[in-house]
Amino acid sequence: MTTSTDRSDIEFRPATCSDGAALWALVRATATLELNSAYFYLLFATDFGDHCLIAESGGETVGAVIGYRPPRDPSAAFVWQIGVSPAMQGRGLGLRMLKAWRNLPANRDADCITATVATDNTASDRLFRALARDLGTSVEVREHFTSDMFPAPHPPEPLYRIGPLSREG
Repeated sequence: MTTSTDRSDIEFRPATCSDGAALWALVRATATLELNSAYFYLLFATDFGDHCLIAESGGETVGAVIGYRPPRDPSAAFVWQIGVSPAMQGRGLGLRMLKAWRNLPANRDADCITATVATDNTASDRLFRALARDLGTSVEVREHFTSDMFPAPHPPEPLYRIGPLSREG
């Protein structure tokens, strides 16, 4: 599926194993997301690629939604990370990517979207609340990862649960 922005066309597609390095580079370029090892992104793109979204413009990865279906809650589609390249930030690409991610064949039958969001991450809070509004559903925020669970100082990360979702997308 292709959609237009004010700068260029953006193509959304599921990730493949060859996207691992680009995912790592994108997360690193955002300078705001927690960077995992390159090997992690290779594994995620390989084993969970159908549940991840790549946004490309002119052959370059400009955004991504990294996610999966949790084994203990298979009716949910979980967002691990969402990143937009610095050059594309402020254009609404994050929300468009989440909607396209939700409609990937591997995610479209999910009853809800879940994610953890650090309590100091107001941008992600606004993004997930905007997604709930656009999908015509609610967002429930509940305690999940508390500060004492992290090995180093870290704000709590409550669980956001967006749904119920319509099966029409």
